[in-house]
Amino acid sequence: MKPPVFDYFSPASVEEALTLLGEHGEGAKLLAGGQSLMPALNFRLAAPAVLIDLNPIGALAGVHVASDGRLVAGAMTRHRWFETSALIQQRLPLVQHAMASVAHVAIRNRGTIGGSLCHADPAAEWPALCLACDAEMVLQSGTGLRYVKAGDFSRGLFTTALGGAEILVQVIFPAWPETRRWGFQELARRRGDFALVGVACLLDVDTGGTCTDVRIVVFGATDTPVLLREAASELTGRAPTDHHVCSAARCARGGIDCRSDHHASAEYRSELVQALTSRAIAQALARGNDVRDG
Repeated sequence: MKPPVFDYFSPASVEEALTLLGEHGEGAKLLAGGQSLMPALNFRLAAPAVLIDLNPIGALAGVHVASDGRLVAGAMTRHRWFETSALIQQRLPLVQHAMASVAHVAIRNRGTIGGSLCHADPAAEWPALCLACDAEMVLQSGTGLRYVKAGDFSRGLFTTALGGAEILVQVIFPAWPETRRWGFQELARRRGDFALVGVACLLDVDTGGTCTDVRIVVFGATDTPVLLREAASELTGRAPTDHHVCSAARCARGGIDCRSDHHASAEYRSELVQALTSRAIAQALARGNDVRDG
């Protein structure tokens, strides 16, 4: 298959890209890593009149540590960079570990954090990771910057809070406390496939073994990643035992209305939610105080 005819632009700056977006409106499409867009074009599932390539804009790539300890990631930073970076292994080990589950190396070499977030596939890892880490999206338009929390960015199946005249330029991750532990589990039919269900969890555990803060996110089971507050409450304020872990996992299962499709039934996904939540929490607790273990 070949893509439909389109005009191609290669802007050198975000401002130039925004100008092109303003000129061409709904007929324009932004190209990031292209790992979802190009197949859609080839199968004629998308037919933009204009393609605006963000790859030449060097300012959109790279990660730096802000003065307050937050990690600021450019939207065009590749999955593979997060996977191999010593900085990410040290400061966001959950993210570094999860990257190995994103498709295959060839795709991770081209795909970007911003492209994945804006595509908003319900089975993709990045939206869930950003929700688990309580990240913030920085959106730029001709009128300035807009900041959107990860929990408000994903709006549904392939739908986000991004406006038609906006570009996702950065993703900001809060600094991790030294007491943080993490777990990540997902199941796919084949290595590299999208997850049928995945779970990311973060536990902040004090020196006495009590969970002071818990975030559990399930993805792949519904049209958007879900932050499970009720399941987290089963662990918060407690030194978790096997009983508490099982209770949290059962609560996670009961807190999600799983979808059914040709990949898996709702009943099977519901079973996975409980099993993978239990494993992710146990994985986090087993890490002890070595929160930087990748």
